[in-house]
Amino acid sequence: MFTSLFARCSPITSPLRNLTIRGSCSKLFVGGLSYDTNEPVLKSEFEKFGDIIEVKVICDHKSGKSKGYGFVLFHSEEAAASALASMNNQLLEGRNIRIKYAQPKGSLHQK
Repeated sequence: MFTSLFARCSPITSPLRNLTIRGSCSKLFVGGLSYDTNEPVLKSEFEKFGDIIEVKVICDHKSGKSKGYGFVLFHSEEAAASALASMNNQLLEGRNIRIKYAQPKGSLHQK
């Protein structure tokens, strides 16, 4: 049930399982966003590191306003690692953003 970060990032022979596992190492959490930052802005800042599969800014379901965080899913783990190293604690639209690898929803490893 509990897997280490190494186990999630290790290549596995099953293509389907590898895809699921790779997602956990190629998806970044982006915190500290300006409430005005939208998905096209986030994508344009991160696409210089590699191909992006999905960008999501999390919004309040009632007001529709940004909650100040989002996720960027890269096609490769290398692109995600490069973006993490380059963009963590950098300014985006006047705010210092925090980048870390995304954890599965409900994960016990969240900090």
